[in-house]
Amino acid sequence: MRGAEFHPDVVPILSPGRHRSPRRGACFMEFASFLAGEPWSDHPACTHGTLAHLARLVNDRASDAGRARLTALIPSVVGLTSDDPLLDVVLAVRAAHAALPVAAEERQRSQAVGLRSAMVALAGRDDDVSAAARELAESALRSAPAADAWAVRFIDEVGRGRPRTSVKQCRHVITGAVDGIATAAVGDRDDRLVALLAAAVSDTERFVGRSAEPTDGVRQRSAAPIAT
Repeated sequence: MRGAEFHPDVVPILSPGRHRSPRRGACFMEFASFLAGEPWSDHPACTHGTLAHLARLVNDRASDAGRARLTALIPSVVGLTSDDPLLDVVLAVRAAHAALPVAAEERQRSQAVGLRSAMVALAGRDDDVSAAARELAESALRSAPAADAWAVRFIDEVGRGRPRTSVKQCRHVITGAVDGIATAAVGDRDDRLVALLAAAVSDTERFVGRSAEPTDGVRQRSAAPIAT
């Protein structure tokens, strides 16, 4: 599809799902594709694939009011990418850390297994990013000791070979985390979803060593206000 042409009177409200053009609305990542000057897409090249995966999920699972709070984060994800597979693990840990304390029991178990696998992938790495991710994982597991105990037994039963930490598996953990938050029996689901995406953006900025300042091109494209 060709790059979308934006005009101030048709800048879309963020809405769930994919959209063929900005006149039909836009999700978080579709608007990011516009700000990046890329063809209209919810899978633009300007953003790390797993961070974009998280952004799409949060966009779709937040309420209308919660989704509107995401718009300020959009310029931050433009140009925010890396080819280091460790970032996928870091983002999976961030998501599971947010979900584990509030998710239903059956979701807690899969999140705990994901965190245990991530900790193996992070073991032995002597850098600040890995150390921070390990601390997040340990903190989350302490918040759900029953789920953690189940995860340890499960890993013992299936064998202690090095757990897979592929991009697909990391994104599976993230999907479960967002679903767990969105269906949790708490009254602040939107707050938690927005905070998760904001934290993931900050994690990625630190990972790639980039400040949060958007480029001039992004500033110019984002000058038109988001319709409300």
